[in-house]
Amino acid sequence: MTLLEIIAALLALSALFGLVNYRILKLPHTIGLVVVALMASLIIVGLEALRPNLGISESVLTLLKSIDFRKVLLEGFLAALLFAGAVHVNLSDLAENKWAIALMATIGILISTFVVGGLIWLVASWVGFHLPFIWALVFGALISPTDPVAVLSILKHIKVPRLLQAKIAGESLLNDGVGVVVFTILVAIAVGAGAPDGGAIDTLSVIKLFLIEALGGAVLGLVAGLITYALLRVVDEHIIEVMITLALVTGVYALALRLHLSGPIAVVVAGLLIGNQGARFAMSESTRQHVFQFWTLIDEILNSVLFLLIGLEVLLIGRNFEQTWLALAAIPIVLGARLLAVSIPIGLLSIRKQFTDGTIRVLTWGGLRGGISVALALSLPDTPYKDAILTMTYVVVVFSILVQGLTMERLVGTLDSKPQS
Repeated sequence: MTLLEIIAALLALSALFGLVNYRILKLPHTIGLVVVALMASLIIVGLEALRPNLGISESVLTLLKSIDFRKVLLEGFLAALLFAGAVHVNLSDLAENKWAIALMATIGILISTFVVGGLIWLVASWVGFHLPFIWALVFGALISPTDPVAVLSILKHIKVPRLLQAKIAGESLLNDGVGVVVFTILVAIAVGAGAPDGGAIDTLSVIKLFLIEALGGAVLGLVAGLITYALLRVVDEHIIEVMITLALVTGVYALALRLHLSGPIAVVVAGLLIGNQGARFAMSESTRQHVFQFWTLIDEILNSVLFLLIGLEVLLIGRNFEQTWLALAAIPIVLGARLLAVSIPIGLLSIRKQFTDGTIRVLTWGGLRGGISVALALSLPDTPYKDAILTMTYVVVVFSILVQGLTMERLVGTLDSKPQS
């Protein structure tokens, strides 16, 4: 299929499934798209089982195989989605919660990675599946970051206390960049450990790689954001200013990838700067309105296509569900690890600072996983463990979006309304 045909098919399906959800299911738009796409996938599988000669499954599989989900997300959609999310986040709220966000996005990711990896390794051994410990850690790394796309999509539809929302949004925007770096390091170790020459990566190299990618990405985003801020100050034409922000997003992400820095962190830092200082001091009211409307629209369109793809991916992944019990066990393991990753940083900070009652509960349940985890799993090299990791990832992601996403509003409604941090 040509690129134009793929884009046309995805937009048409997004519009059709969105209409079905709007008229029948009436779920939040992105969750509804996943549900309808999953239902359509299951119907296709059922029809294929009853009437193999119809060829419906093959037609849809041809479309899905034409799309490199990893490239579409990690090298396409992600930059725009992260920037669109970051420009709407209040920087002063983030600053007020900087220690909680920083600890959860760093120490929390490492805690979750090792807890998930260790428990999955034990369960895999128990069910008789040989999964090396390093590959179990790889799964822990790719599933531990909360997905900013899924999290911010849900936050649009529910009323969360201001500072708690800042914690959830801020952590999700930053921890995926950290998570991708940890994932990259662990995959390099795993591949090196299995190489004929037994090549390994020492601790110093790991620390150096982490600092270069994470801090380098942040510095790149800050520099690019400041340059863009200076350009916006000398222009008062909304079309040009929208184009400048679009050039910032694509340019800084592409440059980060070229320099082997963290693209997600670079885009988030730039987005926070433009969405706060840039909007306040470098844009007129008319420009501010046009820029924010543009990125809101981009966010909604790309979100629609992304969540549609998540629902349809079951046609590709669903044929590799040999490790069903391991995949089901991954759900409580990931939730338990998330609870620890939130409780430890918040517990340490609560010695000197009071948090809203129910903060740990909401942060744990609100740690949604999404397309980034699926994309990272799909990016793994072909090994005997890839199918199992992919299956676990998809099951956790679908549970996260459907079950956690649909019950978040009810959980938030149980919070104490006292104005705490």
